[in-house]
Amino acid sequence: MMKKTTHNAITPFTSEQLDYIRSFLDTLSRSQLIWISGYLWGLTSVSGSKKITGISENTTIEDVHLNKKITLISASQTGNARQLAEQLRNDINAINLDVVLFNAGDYKFKQIFKETFLIIITSTYGEGEPPEEAIELYRYLFSNKAIKMINTYFAVFSFGDRSYEYFAKAGKDFDHRLEELGGHRLCDRVDVDIDFKEEANIWRKKIVLLLKNKIISTSIFNKNNNICSIEQINHTVYNKEYPLLACLSTRYKITSRNSLKDVHHLEIDIADSNLYYQPGDALGVWYENDPNLINELLTLLRLKGTEQVLVKEEPMSLLEALQKYYELTHNTSIVVKNIATIAQDKMLLDLFRNQEKLNKFILTTPIIEMMHRVSISITPQELLKILRPMQPRFYSISSAQSEVGDEIHITVSVVRYKTNERFRTGGASGYLVDRIKENEKIRIFVEPNNNFRLPKNPNVPVIMIGAGTGIAPFRAFMQQRSSDGASGKNWLFFGNLRFIDDFLYQIEWQRYFRDGLLTKIDTAWSRDQNNKIYVQNKLLKNSVELWSWIQEGAHVYVCGDAKHMAQDVNEALVTLTSKHGSMDLDKAHEFWNKMRIQHRYQRDIY
Repeated sequence: MMKKTTHNAITPFTSEQLDYIRSFLDTLSRSQLIWISGYLWGLTSVSGSKKITGISENTTIEDVHLNKKITLISASQTGNARQLAEQLRNDINAINLDVVLFNAGDYKFKQIFKETFLIIITSTYGEGEPPEEAIELYRYLFSNKAIKMINTYFAVFSFGDRSYEYFAKAGKDFDHRLEELGGHRLCDRVDVDIDFKEEANIWRKKIVLLLKNKIISTSIFNKNNNICSIEQINHTVYNKEYPLLACLSTRYKITSRNSLKDVHHLEIDIADSNLYYQPGDALGVWYENDPNLINELLTLLRLKGTEQVLVKEEPMSLLEALQKYYELTHNTSIVVKNIATIAQDKMLLDLFRNQEKLNKFILTTPIIEMMHRVSISITPQELLKILRPMQPRFYSISSAQSEVGDEIHITVSVVRYKTNERFRTGGASGYLVDRIKENEKIRIFVEPNNNFRLPKNPNVPVIMIGAGTGIAPFRAFMQQRSSDGASGKNWLFFGNLRFIDDFLYQIEWQRYFRDGLLTKIDTAWSRDQNNKIYVQNKLLKNSVELWSWIQEGAHVYVCGDAKHMAQDVNEALVTLTSKHGSMDLDKAHEFWNKMRIQHRYQRDIY
């Protein structure tokens, strides 16, 4: 029998109402409670609204927005922001409101002050930077040219990764700047970690509710007129949550046995799947952890692996959970802090007093090695709370579907290293190269990258700059240009360690050059001579002709390491532009900013 609730004069409810509320809430699951809390929050947050379907009698005409367009901007690095933006767009369409979805790179940012309802969904990468496609929007908003936005209602959803120092910084910056410019928040910014699905769903419902009550629609909008600037291509139903189970058909090594790098070419069969992709897209791969690594961890923690645990409310064995659902290779500050707190390890705790030392420790010490140095006793479920949910790994697709048909090709460099006299291997790269056999199944999905596309005009020249496995998307570019019969010139700059050991897809590039499809090729081998030579050195050496191509309208593409290679290449491009374009450095930087806005300067960096 349910205990009768005593009425408290502090509450606005009668005892009967409190009993009813309690009896109802007792029937709800945790996720339902979270949803209802957001729903109720939305009701109380709607300015001038008495109830969900009506408008307060006291609402003034200034509070009512008639037929106002909702602008939704997606700034995505790996696709999560874009996917959430598309879901929100569909939600808003479903209640017959006028919404336009923009890829951040396509949005005419100088008009942003004219927006009445603005929603920004963004990720963060690198050292707290906005995604590549949002750089110009970000720079404009933080410039002196930005116009006040006193008539704008805005909301920001920010993706991040708490293992990084500048968690969700791009979203925080957008949110603060829009407020500084006079904008009014529809709701507080939401910052999410990599396990974001539940929070994202709650936020979507909240935003739809707020918009529904903020806008009075005097007519039913024609959903067929809704414009989505994100390029539409049929990727079918396969995505991060629902991957395709595909067969690994071929795998072979493409560096020599003497190379310091272990790089492999993989071909995956997607026949009869109706899965489509374009050059520039990435392949998401759900991998599984190494059984030997799992057993080593279980031994250290004196666990068996047969213990039952819950993963997102689903029961399974600890062994299965560690194999498929939790990160065991990539260390983070959160994992270090969790272990340090439980073990009360002084060395680990002291790391948090020095960010530089902490960063170095994370980079050089995998999770398993950290477990070797501490002594802790935890339950299986506590172990899962310490670890981070597994995330798919992304690889630039190195094939064009117009040439290879029902296949997807990727280029994988295996992470191999030695620490404390023990050999270690990367989680995803080791899975793809060492553990999965040919003809076995892997879980994949295509992640579109509309910010790394060949020019629509096949006559336009193309300049490709890549290092290491950064050559992968350019192989796809050349296959597509060949298939299209494109007449535009093509120039490849490629850098790696040694010519003999590390010239990836050498025979193919030589064939393209021999046949005339590849107009020029310049290579940089950093270890073939005493003085290291990199692709940026080759750019400067060929600066006169390179500037001539750019003046002819060439599109420039960069693929590779974001922290070093991409920055060095960008500096080289600015330098040669300043020299041959008779500009100071500020104007040269502005030149490349404009190239980026025109989609003539595109980067796929990681």
